[in-house]
Formats: sequence, structure tokens, C-alpha cells
Amino acid sequence: MATYASIKYDMDLASTATGAGSMTLLSTVTASSSSTVSFTSGIDSTYKEYIFKFIDIHPASDSDVQFQFNGSADTGSNYNVTKTTTHFSAYHYEADTYTSVGYNTAYDLAQSTAFQTLSTSVGADNDQCGSGILHLFNPSSTTFAKHFISNVSFVQSDDVQRIDYVSGYFNTTSAVDAVQFKVSSGNIDAGTIKMYGVT
Repeated sequence: MATYASIKYDMDLASTATGAGSMTLLSTVTASSSSTVSFTSGIDSTYKEYIFKFIDIHPASDSDVQFQFNGSADTGSNYNVTKTTTHFSAYHYEADTYTSVGYNTAYDLAQSTAFQTLSTSVGADNDQCGSGILHLFNPSSTTFAKHFISNVSFVQSDDVQRIDYVSGYFNTTSAVDAVQFKVSSGNIDAGTIKMYGVT
């Protein structure tokens, strides 16, 4: 039987193994009635992977608000990089009346420059918000497309616990050097987004 000590030893060993990545915090932005949260510096060839952590993202509006992101190939002058994505989710009603897992065709993109929805219908009540993570791989490549994966856990405006999974790629050989987050309606009332470089 595994013990806490043996599990901790295995985890510590794994974290120092050759090839295991380490994270460096590069930037922290705290939203306060913010229309957007943008990262316009620090995304370069220093790291092959960037991780964004979303902590307690709380929209100001409570009506079908999506948390979204997009990339820029011109240091944030425009957020309109062409992308193809897929989106699926699992959810469970607070009243335990319904559960489901499904592919969300309404939120995937096919060669679109639109903002990608990372989480749908985030609630604005005091007990509702969303938290999650986005991985962006090798954004500075001028040879290949730039892949990303995301998962966000959140409470919807109708008291549903939901987790949304997104994967896709920026279909460009230009470097992606900035990333912006926003909600589809109104402002981000509160929340923190942290950007890490992974070695």
C-alpha cells in the first residue's frame, strides 16, 4: 500500500527528474471592472511553453457570459489570429436533477479570427466564478502552428457546476507574441490571471 511519505517521495523525485519542466512566474494581472486583461510582453522564444492560470474570474454581468481569449501576432495591436478549435464540457446541476457530457459545436471555431470561448455562462452571483488553466505551446515558432489546450471549472448563472475543455491551434507561421482575455458581455468584475514560462 502506498503511504503519504512514499507518494511525496515519488512526486519530489519526478519534479527533479531530467526533462521535467519548471515554471517561472512572469506576470500577474488582477482584474477590477476590466474590459480586457492583456499580456503584451514576455511571450517570446525564451520558453517553449507558456501557462496562464485563471483564479476566481467573476464577470460583472450575469447573463450567458463567456470567458474568452485570443492571440496577437503584432504585440497586441490586433487580437485576430486565425484558429481552429474543439470544445466539450461536463456539467452537473446543483439540484442534482441533470448531468451531461457533450461536444459543444456552438463554441468551436473553424479557421476563425474570433475570440475563443474557454468557459460558457459564468455566473456573477457572489458564490459563482471560474478558475482554470491554458497551455500555449511554442508561440514564437515561425515554422509551425501554435497549439493550445485549456480547461476551466466554473459555476454557471443557473447554478450548474461545469468544466469546459478546449483545444486548438493558431494557424499561422508568424510568432504569437501577445494574448488577451475578456468576457463576452460587460467587464471582468474581479479575478487574477498569472502567466508562467515553462522550461
